Amino acid sequence: MADRIIESPDNPSARLWTALLESRGLRKHRRFLLAGRKTVAEALAQHPGRFETLLLPPGADAADLTLPAGLERIQLGRTLFDRLDVSGTGLPLLVGVVPEMPMIDLSRPPQGLELVCALGDPANLGALLRSAAAFGASRVILLADAAHPFHPKCLRAASNAQFALALCRGPAWDGLAQAAGPLLALDGQGEDLSGFAWPADLRLVLGEEGRGLPDGLAVRRLAIPTTGAVESLNATVAASLALYGHYLAMRG
Repeated sequence: MADRIIESPDNPSARLWTALLESRGLRKHRRFLLAGRKTVAEALAQHPGRFETLLLPPGADAADLTLPAGLERIQLGRTLFDRLDVSGTGLPLLVGVVPEMPMIDLSRPPQGLELVCALGDPANLGALLRSAAAFGASRVILLADAAHPFHPKCLRAASNAQFALALCRGPAWDGLAQAAGPLLALDGQGEDLSGFAWPADLRLVLGEEGRGLPDGLAVRRLAIPTTGAVESLNATVAASLALYGHYLAMRG
């Protein structure tokens, strides 16, 4: 049974939750919405302390979910629920607290593989975070132009990877001039990645979609060899291949 019912989109809580569908609202309120049958259940089981409210569609209950003590349950009117359920799951949504993402001091040397990125598309960032978690990135550094890692599209693509990663805020591109190395980047014109000897500790820089890396960026550039049938790899695919290469090197 829900603790209370909210039907009006003009309710203060409803307006706050609606704001969480955009990056500005995420930054202002430091809350996020998590959707999905599997992701909601896993998040409650593995990270119950991150969540404060369960939002239920009309007539639904949470009988199939293991709820932590103190988690508020609110049933929403149909119009309001559908507005918040942007993925169209029709299933309960979780309201969580965005964790602290400290500003990193890039003058300190890297520890493990630190992924530096400015991906502005939240779905692409989510896919990248999923690969970063899968292949053991020690930290993800989000440059100033990066999408918010708790945007609904990013959460959907990442499949809870956000909760397994250390996320830090970084500077704009020009702030990398003061970054301690090794500083590596993926670039189609770089040296062949196939025989590269991966160091244990490094910062791997990923360019923006379409734009690539800024001109004059002082990094060692690595290229993933392909057949040449396409002009370039998707940034997330390229990063995943590099992350896997580092992961294999560290296992060996």
